[in-house]
Amino acid sequence: MPQDVETPQRKFSRVLLKLSGEALMGQRGWGIDPAIVGQIADEVIQATREGVEVAIVIGGGNFFRGTRAAEAGIDRVTADHVGMLATVMNGLMLQDACEKRGWHTRVISAIAMHALAEPYIRRRAMRHLEKKRIIIFAAGTGAPFFTTDSAAALRALEIRADVMMKGTMVDGVYTADPRRDPSATRLENLTHREVLERDLRVMDGTAISLSLEHRLPLVVFDLATPGNITRALRGDRIGSLISTPAP
Repeated sequence: MPQDVETPQRKFSRVLLKLSGEALMGQRGWGIDPAIVGQIADEVIQATREGVEVAIVIGGGNFFRGTRAAEAGIDRVTADHVGMLATVMNGLMLQDACEKRGWHTRVISAIAMHALAEPYIRRRAMRHLEKKRIIIFAAGTGAPFFTTDSAAALRALEIRADVMMKGTMVDGVYTADPRRDPSATRLENLTHREVLERDLRVMDGTAISLSLEHRLPLVVFDLATPGNITRALRGDRIGSLISTPAP
């Protein structure tokens, strides 16, 4: 494994990176674009080389979205479990890309599937991070009715991450969707409570409420710009910061 390279830009020791499943599609509209997965792997590995411990939660919306399936008449619990399996597919693809580049990576699933992934054991996950392995949390929380946003906040707290980061298709948090409202303005700094009160929909309410309760900072940044994942993980000031100051 390559040697760690210390950098004065690094501000975080351990980071939970949340990626949407849609981020893996590229321009395909469905499924996985291997070039996009490779780019994500390159950038995460670069940050890990610089000493950052990285855990990742990926959604499954590029294959299946449980809430939409439930609206179409499928049992919600069944639909959510299918969505969890989609996140495992994405995790395995990202693991393959990272390991083809020579970096040890573990997929850790909240649903037991021993032939494909390790079961979630908190202490084991933290030990992987200490060894500078990239870990990918799959299958959400393992329970229906919780999104991968909620899973990301939960896992970030469990592994004692310094910060949670969410890669999106816009360069931060806006007062409205800038793709639909040209008058929307970007907010560089705000609190978790502001996100909830203004219904900004950065992440689901459960994830934001959990982050608020435990004062877990959240950085929202543009995933599409090459190099941004590495810059965010190493602590460069990009995107929007959501935090709650200590009393």
